[in-house]
Amino acid sequence: MEKVYTKNAPDAIGPYSQAVKVNGLVFTSGQIAINPEIGDVEATTIEAQTEQVCTNLKNVLEASGSSLDKAVKTVCFLADMNDFAAFNAVYGKYFTSKPARSCVAVKTLPKNVLVEVEVIAEV
Repeated sequence: MEKVYTKNAPDAIGPYSQAVKVNGLVFTSGQIAINPEIGDVEATTIEAQTEQVCTNLKNVLEASGSSLDKAVKTVCFLADMNDFAAFNAVYGKYFTSKPARSCVAVKTLPKNVLVEVEVIAEV
Protein backbone atom coordinates (compact mmCIF):
# COMPACT_ATOMS: atom_id res chain seq x y z
CA MET A 1 0.00 0.00 0.00
CA GLU A 2 1.30 3.45 -0.93
CA LYS A 3 0.04 6.68 0.60
CA VAL A 4 -0.68 9.59 -1.75
CA TYR A 5 -0.09 13.23 -0.88
CA THR A 6 -0.26 16.47 -2.84
CA LYS A 7 -0.04 20.06 -1.69
CA ASN A 8 -2.65 20.83 -4.39
CA ALA A 9 -5.43 19.38 -2.23
CA PRO A 10 -6.30 19.99 1.42
CA ASP A 11 -4.28 18.29 4.10
CA ALA A 12 -6.14 15.55 5.93
CA ILE A 13 -7.99 16.99 8.91
CA GLY A 14 -7.73 13.74 10.84
CA PRO A 15 -5.72 10.51 11.09
CA TYR A 16 -6.01 9.48 7.43
CA SER A 17 -4.35 9.95 4.03
CA GLN A 18 -5.59 11.93 1.04
CA ALA A 19 -5.55 8.62 -0.84
CA VAL A 20 -3.91 5.21 -0.91
CA LYS A 21 -2.86 3.07 -3.86
CA VAL A 22 -3.12 -0.70 -3.75
CA ASN A 23 -3.32 -3.42 -6.41
CA GLY A 24 -3.72 -1.03 -9.35
CA LEU A 25 -6.44 1.06 -7.70
CA VAL A 26 -6.44 4.36 -5.87
CA PHE A 27 -8.93 5.03 -3.07
CA THR A 28 -9.37 8.69 -2.20
CA SER A 29 -10.58 9.93 1.12
CA GLY A 30 -13.69 12.04 0.94
CA GLN A 31 -12.88 15.52 -0.30
CA ILE A 32 -14.75 18.58 0.90
CA ALA A 33 -14.64 22.14 -0.41
CA ILE A 34 -11.48 23.23 1.37
CA ASN A 35 -9.38 25.47 -0.85
CA PRO A 36 -5.80 24.22 -0.29
CA GLU A 37 -4.38 27.70 -0.96
CA ILE A 38 -6.14 29.17 2.08
CA GLY A 39 -6.70 25.98 4.08
CA ASP A 40 -10.38 26.59 4.64
CA VAL A 41 -13.79 26.61 2.98
CA GLU A 42 -14.53 29.80 1.05
CA ALA A 43 -17.27 28.69 -1.35
CA THR A 44 -20.84 29.00 -0.10
CA THR A 45 -23.01 27.58 -2.91
CA ILE A 46 -23.43 23.92 -3.81
CA GLU A 47 -22.10 24.66 -7.31
CA ALA A 48 -18.94 26.39 -6.07
CA GLN A 49 -18.34 23.77 -3.39
CA THR A 50 -18.76 20.96 -5.93
CA GLU A 51 -16.25 22.69 -8.24
CA GLN A 52 -13.72 22.83 -5.38
CA VAL A 53 -14.36 19.21 -4.39
CA CYS A 54 -13.89 18.01 -7.98
CA THR A 55 -10.71 20.07 -8.36
CA ASN A 56 -9.35 18.59 -5.13
CA LEU A 57 -10.18 15.07 -6.33
CA LYS A 58 -8.60 15.74 -9.72
CA ASN A 59 -5.39 16.86 -8.00
CA VAL A 60 -5.28 13.89 -5.62
CA LEU A 61 -5.90 11.44 -8.47
CA GLU A 62 -3.21 13.07 -10.63
CA ALA A 63 -0.74 12.85 -7.73
CA SER A 64 -1.46 9.10 -7.61
CA GLY A 65 -0.85 8.64 -11.34
CA SER A 66 -4.55 8.40 -12.14
CA SER A 67 -7.25 10.79 -13.34
CA LEU A 68 -10.96 11.52 -13.13
CA ASP A 69 -11.39 9.60 -16.41
CA LYS A 70 -10.14 6.45 -14.67
CA ALA A 71 -12.72 6.66 -11.88
CA VAL A 72 -14.71 3.44 -11.50
CA LYS A 73 -16.84 4.38 -8.46
CA THR A 74 -17.74 7.51 -6.56
CA VAL A 75 -19.61 7.98 -3.32
CA CYS A 76 -21.26 11.38 -2.91
CA PHE A 77 -22.65 12.88 0.27
CA LEU A 78 -24.99 15.87 0.21
CA ALA A 79 -26.14 17.87 3.20
CA ASP A 80 -29.44 18.52 1.39
CA MET A 81 -30.89 16.30 -1.34
CA ASN A 82 -32.62 19.42 -2.73
CA ASP A 83 -29.12 20.32 -4.04
CA PHE A 84 -28.97 17.13 -6.12
CA ALA A 85 -29.69 18.71 -9.54
CA ALA A 86 -27.21 21.56 -9.04
CA PHE A 87 -24.58 19.13 -7.70
CA ASN A 88 -25.18 16.74 -10.58
CA ALA A 89 -24.72 19.48 -13.20
CA VAL A 90 -21.24 20.33 -11.91
CA TYR A 91 -20.27 16.71 -11.15
CA GLY A 92 -21.15 15.72 -14.73
CA LYS A 93 -18.62 18.20 -16.16
CA TYR A 94 -15.81 16.43 -14.29
CA PHE A 95 -16.83 12.76 -14.35
CA THR A 96 -17.48 12.43 -18.08
CA SER A 97 -16.63 8.71 -18.06
CA LYS A 98 -19.75 8.15 -15.91
CA PRO A 99 -18.37 5.86 -13.18
CA ALA A 100 -20.68 3.90 -10.91
CA ARG A 101 -21.99 6.16 -8.15
CA SER A 102 -23.88 6.31 -4.90
CA CYS A 103 -25.32 9.62 -3.69
CA VAL A 104 -26.86 10.01 -0.27
CA ALA A 105 -28.04 12.81 1.98
CA VAL A 106 -26.41 13.05 5.38
CA LYS A 107 -27.23 15.10 8.44
CA THR A 108 -23.94 17.00 8.72
CA LEU A 109 -20.58 17.06 6.93
CA PRO A 110 -17.20 18.25 8.26
CA LYS A 111 -16.92 22.04 8.52
CA ASN A 112 -20.65 22.18 7.70
CA VAL A 113 -19.96 21.92 3.96
CA LEU A 114 -22.70 21.04 1.52
CA VAL A 115 -20.96 18.17 -0.32
CA GLU A 116 -18.28 15.49 0.06
CA VAL A 117 -17.13 13.02 -2.61
CA GLU A 118 -14.76 10.04 -2.53
CA VAL A 119 -13.44 8.12 -5.54
CA ILE A 120 -12.06 4.70 -6.43
CA ALA A 121 -10.07 4.81 -9.67
CA GLU A 122 -7.68 2.73 -11.72
CA VAL A 123 -4.06 3.81 -11.58
